[in-house]
Amino acid sequence: MSLLHRPDAPAMSPADEAELAALLDLLDADEWPEDLFEGRTFYDQWGTPVAADVRVTEREAGGVPAHVLTPPDADPARIGIWLHGGGYVFGSQTSHGSMVAEAARSAGCAFLHPQYRRAPEHKFPAPVEDAVAVYATLLDEGWEPGAIVMAGDSAGGGLLLAALLAARDRGLPMPAAAAVVSPWTDLAGTGETFTTKEAIDPLLSRSVVDDVAEAYLDGTAPETPYASPHYGDPHGFPPVLIQVGEREMLHSDSERFAAKLAAAGSPVTIEVWPGMVHVWHLHHTRLAKAREALARLGAFLRAPGTAAPREGARNEGNS
Repeated sequence: MSLLHRPDAPAMSPADEAELAALLDLLDADEWPEDLFEGRTFYDQWGTPVAADVRVTEREAGGVPAHVLTPPDADPARIGIWLHGGGYVFGSQTSHGSMVAEAARSAGCAFLHPQYRRAPEHKFPAPVEDAVAVYATLLDEGWEPGAIVMAGDSAGGGLLLAALLAARDRGLPMPAAAAVVSPWTDLAGTGETFTTKEAIDPLLSRSVVDDVAEAYLDGTAPETPYASPHYGDPHGFPPVLIQVGEREMLHSDSERFAAKLAAAGSPVTIEVWPGMVHVWHLHHTRLAKAREALARLGAFLRAPGTAAPREGARNEGNS
């Protein structure tokens, strides 16, 4: 059986096109501030309230403050960790809590949403240390690795993959499964689509990506595997789902890491969503395609061992 699965993602309907156009008009109406700290406030304002039926509590895990989002009928025998995106500079419970809550609902278990340290105050490897500390704490509390799932978006997706590298190298067992949305895996920006898709990516630009990479790395070589998991060896990873939009500059980051996973002997499913943009899941209140993607992500985390191509899907990798 192939280790690299490419199930077809749902095509865009005229209604989907209209929803996306309306969203992009809204996003384009505001100008991104040049100051990184002002950018945090700007970024957070696009977050939406957590659904009223999802319970939100706070705790610490490994010294890292976190929110715990528990949907109705959550399975008490399973738990998730979501690492938010934002280029290691932006992102918080305010911007991502609503999306994490819906991912928890779809996956059928509570999710920890760690508020890991961010640049420029805290450089690499602070976020990696925090992510590993949160995971190690759950293990120390008695959670079986097979009961833990992990997910992340954008820089948080890259952080998740880096944390898996670091946790494995520390001798920690792997979680049951991992799902990443539009992961940033190569901070050196060597992927082909950093150039070929910049003009059609309405949410990212090379200048912004370079600015946040510089703030995070602060002189560390971008080819360092715990900073850019593209340069690591992902052997021994759990089953991984990658979801990425067709219009993203980071499309190459997803494609190349999926190939690395398969070559290392780890099962991976990659979904390339037609017409979609960077971390469209954040806009689940406005986009039906975001809700569909979250539903598929949750289904994968519920039963990663059963993930397989649908009829007619394209299969690649080792057999």
